[in-house]
Parts: sequence; structure tokens; C-alpha cells
Amino acid sequence: MSGQTITVKTEGGEFSAYLASPGPERGPGIVILQEIFGITKALRDVADGMASRGFFVAIPDLFWRLERNVELNDRADADRAKAFSLMGRFDGEAGLKDIQATINHLRGLGSAKVGALGYCLGGMLAYLSAARTDCDCAVSYYGVNIQDRLDEADRIRNPLMMHIAEADEFVPPPAQEKIVAALGTNPHVIIHRYPQMKHAFARVGGMHYDKAMAGLANIRSATFFRQNLS
Repeated sequence: MSGQTITVKTEGGEFSAYLASPGPERGPGIVILQEIFGITKALRDVADGMASRGFFVAIPDLFWRLERNVELNDRADADRAKAFSLMGRFDGEAGLKDIQATINHLRGLGSAKVGALGYCLGGMLAYLSAARTDCDCAVSYYGVNIQDRLDEADRIRNPLMMHIAEADEFVPPPAQEKIVAALGTNPHVIIHRYPQMKHAFARVGGMHYDKAMAGLANIRSATFFRQNLS
């Protein structure tokens, strides 16, 4: 397994992505969609771990139009403020084009099937990727603002797994209920809910990290990817 920085071309320019690969052989691909803190070590570690299990994993720099190579600390007040500012200015429509370009890039490397995996902002983008891109499946961890994009729900045609933290301070219970009501009967969607878990409970080293629940969610995700990308 090796990690490197690659360049992906898209409309209006090009951006970098972190690529973790298991070796020269071909295998399924996964595009990891960042949190508001950028391409952090925690995400690179996730990518490296998945690559060790045979996946080609790319993390595109989705903030490149605002600032390239963002990597912020979720425990630092100034970094948190900057992260929320970046999220507020982020162009989601352009970001989805970048995600599709990254999917295309992995397919060009030989990945016949490619999934999407997102956290926080990336969790919302994973949901939209299931509706807008040609990814073969997607996994969303505690996606924010999905309740405002439920008009996209009927466009989902490929498998989508959602992990919802029931004590998520950024996705309150009324928003969660809207999401479940809109997506719970869709045969392509699997929803898992985690009582007492706060936002980012799966971020290793984060303020709300919960090893047991993160482990459960990650096992579910790994099985889901194996079933849908093999």
C-alpha cells in the first residue's frame, strides 16, 4: 500500500487528490469526501486502511476553488471558525462535478466499480453523489443539511447507506425525522441510527469519537462496500 498526491482534471481547472493504492493490481475504487476541515490525517488514515484491504482510494481537494490543501484542526477555535467559513462559501454544484471527475479518474486507473464515502459535509455530498453521479454505491456518515435536499431523493438508483447520530448537534431530531421519512422506504437506502452519539462520532481523535459505535458503523460500511463493489 502506498499514498501519493495526484492531479485530477475537471471543468475550469485541475485539483489535487490524495490517492492510496494497494499496489499495481486492479481493484474497486472509493472516493472519500472530506469534512469541513479538509484532507486531514484522520481521513488519510481511513484511505490507507481501506487501501490495505484492496481498494484504490482517492480524497479530492474539494475546497480547491476557495483555498488549496486545507488541513485544519477540529479542536482549535480559529481552525473551526475557518472551516465553517469555507463550508458557507463552498459551491456544492461545482463540488459534485469534482467528485464525478475523481470517480472517472479511478475508473481510468482500472477500477470497474467506484463507491463514495463521506463525513459531515462529505456525508451530504455522498447522499448527493448517490443521486447525481454514476458512483456504484455511497455511504454517508452524519451528513449535514440533507433535510434541505430531499427533493433529490427520488433520483437515487444505486445503494446508499446512511449513518445518523441521534444526538447530532448539527442535525437535530426534526431534521433526522424528515430524512428518515423521505428515505426510509426507498429500497436502495439503508439507514442506521446511533443513540446518544454526537456529530463526528467516527472521527478518530475527535472530541466525540466513540470507539465502539465507530467500529460498528465501519464494519457495516466495509460489508456494504464489499457487497456492492466486488
